[in-house]
Amino acid sequence: MSAVSARRISAIVLRQAYLVRGSVARLVPLFAWVAVDMVLWGFLTRYLNAVTGSGINFVPTLLGAVLLWDFCTRVMQGVTTVFLEDVWSRNFLNLFATPLSIAEYVAGLVISSVVTSVIGLAVMLVLATSLFGLSFFGYGAALVPFLLILFAFGIALGVAASALVLWFGPASEWFVWPIPALVAPFGGVFYPISTLPMWMQRVAHLLPPAAVFEAMRAIVSGREVSAAALLRSGALALAYLVAACWLFTAVYRRAVRTGLIARYSAESIS
Repeated sequence: MSAVSARRISAIVLRQAYLVRGSVARLVPLFAWVAVDMVLWGFLTRYLNAVTGSGINFVPTLLGAVLLWDFCTRVMQGVTTVFLEDVWSRNFLNLFATPLSIAEYVAGLVISSVVTSVIGLAVMLVLATSLFGLSFFGYGAALVPFLLILFAFGIALGVAASALVLWFGPASEWFVWPIPALVAPFGGVFYPISTLPMWMQRVAHLLPPAAVFEAMRAIVSGREVSAAALLRSGALALAYLVAACWLFTAVYRRAVRTGLIARYSAESIS
């Protein structure tokens, strides 16, 4: 087995950079949809602040939650979009006709996601701060574990979603897009976990975002953040990331062994 090559990893990243640079349709979504989300939810928080009269500032709670969850979603989509670009262009099989290894390919997906998600995060921060006065750094030192946990979990979701498409075939890409919407209700993005039915609470405690958003609301309300919960959440995120990488590798080897990998170079994708 050959050693992991930084040059081959960078080639995956470079290919995606060329695709984005050469297409406005690929460049605009890097910041357009996050900007729409920030503006929409930002004005909603202003409206809630104006009509509730409860003294609660919805900007750090609601808009902050939207920003963090959008970051996690963009991280996931950064991985899946690069993978799907290879599926759509029927280039996936060609890549593995080279010495490229699965580890190098997945590393390329992750680095590409880092770049695109950082761009989206920067746009969200600028809009949330300049238009709606969200002090993102008001979360203090907890901001670092928040972003790291959501980043690791987003990567895990992206790699696992790519494995599903690799398993069931190119036409199954619809599995990818609903995943954030399915996870969000269990993650307590917009409300405390205690509001959920008991069975949903049990599921929520198995999802790393739940501890992040509970900690975020604790900071805003002046309560103490549970460091143990964040550590457990970080360990869960890393475990899911390892499991997702193992799943992708196992599915790829199965596709090669059974010959199903050939459908990624077929004339028509079905």
